[in-house]
Amino acid sequence: MAHFDAVIVGAGPAGLSAALVLGGGRRKVLLLDGGPGRNVRAVAAHGVFTRDCTPPADLKRLGLADLAPYDVTVISSVAREIKPAAGGFTLQVEQAWYFARRVLFATGVRDVLPGIPGLRERWGKLVHHCPYCDGWPNRQARLAVLGSHQEGHHMALSVRAWSDHMTLLTDGPDELTPEQRADLRKLDIDLVDAKIRRFTGTQTLTAHFENRAACTFDALFLNPTQTQNSTLPAGLGCELNDKSRVVVNENGMTSVRGVWAAGDMTGAAQYVVSAAASGHTAAVSLNTTLIHENVRAQGAAFHESPDESAGVGEA
Repeated sequence: MAHFDAVIVGAGPAGLSAALVLGGGRRKVLLLDGGPGRNVRAVAAHGVFTRDCTPPADLKRLGLADLAPYDVTVISSVAREIKPAAGGFTLQVEQAWYFARRVLFATGVRDVLPGIPGLRERWGKLVHHCPYCDGWPNRQARLAVLGSHQEGHHMALSVRAWSDHMTLLTDGPDELTPEQRADLRKLDIDLVDAKIRRFTGTQTLTAHFENRAACTFDALFLNPTQTQNSTLPAGLGCELNDKSRVVVNENGMTSVRGVWAAGDMTGAAQYVVSAAASGHTAAVSLNTTLIHENVRAQGAAFHESPDESAGVGEA
């Protein structure tokens, strides 16, 4: 059984960032690349420092290439099982078993889109989640937001910052308050509460309704429901909040000793740079505990100064 200092489950921005930090910390790392991330269908990633407008697949390729100088083993597979063991964890990948002293999850979330015909096929192309990622390419375009009640109202008002041509599609009764409808009128946001039958189009997006003429837009934004992309964190006993996000502290530590989590799965802001930053933070915390453990094993210790507050806790 091969032994590693840490296993990172997931090779998106959070996992790749964590692998880079741990590799640079002279750790022996196993990185499990479970396949394309949730943004793989997007044309480009925006707001990424020095890499603005880079396609997500190219960002991943560059991230993997950065790991070449380090002792990072990349396996293009997922963990089937992870179990606590003496001094760490054992995990099964395909038919092989590995040992790791620490675990860092970066498995992300899965978008659960509304079941309107034609919507999923256009996800990442004409249908988007984040205006900070896809607002600029669609500035001053004909934009729509799909949503109702407070969530739809909030997103419509937000996306309005990118274009003066806005429509809120509620796919049935809008569930808005009179005050919220007044907000839409003040910002010249059209409201369409007809039931949507389907979406069509390749260069533009056309919404077909049950009892209303069709409308065509250049892009549509919505805030989909999300679930954990992996059941492994819950299977290990990691605490989840009421939105099914893995609960972590400011250093990415989960409720399970020796286990960290980073990126979208924790409820962090869902931007490429935010995921990468959380992976960096979690990796530093994880590595700190390994440093402490190794120092103790050699009979030494970190001593707190009397005038200093306690440092980073050990997992």
